[in-house]
Amino acid sequence: MAADEGGFHGPSIDEFFPPVVLFEGTPFELNRVMLIRLLAVVVILLLFYFGTRRMRLVPGRFQSVIEMGLDFVRVSIAEDLLGKKDGTRFLPLLTTIFFLVLTMNLAGIVPGLNLAGTSVIGMPLVLAVIAYLTFIYAGLRRHPWTFIRGSLFPPGVPKAIYIIVTPIEIVSIFILRPVTLALRLLMNMVAGHLLLVLCFSATAFFFFEAGGLFSLLGIGTLAFGFVFTLFEILVAVLQAYVFTLLTTVYIQLALAEEH
Repeated sequence: MAADEGGFHGPSIDEFFPPVVLFEGTPFELNRVMLIRLLAVVVILLLFYFGTRRMRLVPGRFQSVIEMGLDFVRVSIAEDLLGKKDGTRFLPLLTTIFFLVLTMNLAGIVPGLNLAGTSVIGMPLVLAVIAYLTFIYAGLRRHPWTFIRGSLFPPGVPKAIYIIVTPIEIVSIFILRPVTLALRLLMNMVAGHLLLVLCFSATAFFFFEAGGLFSLLGIGTLAFGFVFTLFEILVAVLQAYVFTLLTTVYIQLALAEEH
């Protein structure tokens, strides 16, 4: 954004490492990113508390919205991929992941916050590790004696080919899955934030510093900023869906009978 010295300065990676706000110098120090994450958790708890504390047979608008969100995860993700029994079993985890990612993603377009809680590697990595451990747990629980062997030595492959296949499977299943889960979410949120900061900081520069006919360019950057804000909302929802969907797919693969 525009610096105090004047002139236009585009966004930088420093945007994602704001200064400490509370408890500086202690193990509990908090910066703006951590506060956004805590706020997202509080918002989720309040939404579901007030949305479900007085359930009615004929739901009101607020209860209907909450039920639509829950049914979306239950029907379109959990039960569709895992079936009713396993879908119900893993539904609490999948619902938590979906709404946590969604809320933290949407923080990036909220005025005053302007930064997604998933735009710093910590949260995407924690969620990816949870998804990875759930995948391992599901496989070992369903196929305690054959899960690891079936994953590393796929049935039907000639034994000589295992020299090539097994290292690929190790990297693909046990390394790339959690890494790509975390990086996909992280990079989408980073790119979206930088794009929005670029548009709106350019708008502020053209309107308040450039002067003359250059001020008219601010109208264009403002319009682009508005369009990209709408696009960022779509990306926030889509990434929450994709992260939850891939977690479910990995669980489904772990539960597959061919192990």
